Amino acid sequence: MTAGAALPSTSASLTARQVWARARGVAIAVVLLLIGAVAIAVVRSGARHGELDPRSADPYGSRAVSALLAQRGVSTRVVTTLAEARASAGPKTTLLVAEPDLLTRRQQSELHSATADSGGRTVLVAAGNSSVGRLAPGVTADPAHSFDSTLTPHCALPAARRAGTADTGGIRYTTSHLDADSCYPSERLATLIRLPAASGGGDTVVLGAPDILFNDRLDEQGNASLALQLLGSRPHLVWYLPSLSDTSATDTSDRRSFFDLLPSGWLWGTLQLFIAAALTALWRARRLGPLVPERLPVAIRASETVEGRARLYRKANARDRAAAALRSTARARLAPLVGVPVTQAHAPEALLPALSAHLHGDGQSLHSLLFGPPPGDDAALVALTDQLDALEREVRRP
Repeated sequence: MTAGAALPSTSASLTARQVWARARGVAIAVVLLLIGAVAIAVVRSGARHGELDPRSADPYGSRAVSALLAQRGVSTRVVTTLAEARASAGPKTTLLVAEPDLLTRRQQSELHSATADSGGRTVLVAAGNSSVGRLAPGVTADPAHSFDSTLTPHCALPAARRAGTADTGGIRYTTSHLDADSCYPSERLATLIRLPAASGGGDTVVLGAPDILFNDRLDEQGNASLALQLLGSRPHLVWYLPSLSDTSATDTSDRRSFFDLLPSGWLWGTLQLFIAAALTALWRARRLGPLVPERLPVAIRASETVEGRARLYRKANARDRAAAALRSTARARLAPLVGVPVTQAHAPEALLPALSAHLHGDGQSLHSLLFGPPPGDDAALVALTDQLDALEREVRRP
């Protein structure tokens, strides 16, 4: 063989068609998962477009509320930056914060300082623990949400009593303010709280769920009445939709890590799962020790074992491995017949001269037969088997 010639591939190497046949199931499953994920993302993005946006007519938009307020002489203006929201605070303005939890800690503190004594009304929609404590001091969000969506007022707040039953069920709150109005309770915790300001005549309304503002829920229960009364008490309504493009949100001192965003229960749960996995691994780990012989429940014939192994070789196209096994076994059986120790049966310099002397034949043909290259196809493998059988019969012949 010349130095520049390509080395022949072994019979165990897989062709491109065989690789594709084995991997196509996994590839098709991955493609289907990607297509499903993209489809779900498109559907969800289309369904949630413009959520709580007074300009959106989507089911989760709030254009209907804005239109009803306009008929009553209340103007609606949308702002997306903290500077605009702070500048709009005043005694004749209702400031609605659509996503309070999206604000950073510094933004929440600055917004509260601008609205606390402004004399206007601030409406916080679905404010969680990360925001309600700064935007409405003295109010705490309960970790467990309301089980029911539709609730009754059970309070003295005139707007709630006139609206009656409404879809306020969501985040539940507790407050330490004695003069606060706690309405629409669920399991004795309020889902709507109104906190009067210490001075200036303003107030802050904490609403546990945004359902009463959605277009597709406005005509149910007393949602429209409650929404119009909460947002229409002043002639101007400023609708604050926090945006990631707001430069005031890029405060490096307020940057939180990934673990800060995880609830404490998740960290404890992950630790418990890790400990359980470690204990399970120790329990199920293999104990190393001396080998223990075990009797098989049934007797398996040697022919069945040979046939099963041959089928595995054929399925993998491992003609080289099959030929190596046949030649190795043949050499081990021939060596004692010609006076060669079994330990030297696989050494050509020891086995071939003894065979040539016993058969008075060509040592070169014996080398090709017992130590030659792997067969190129199944027919060559069968021919090799026949030749090895013939060689062994000839050596055994007296």
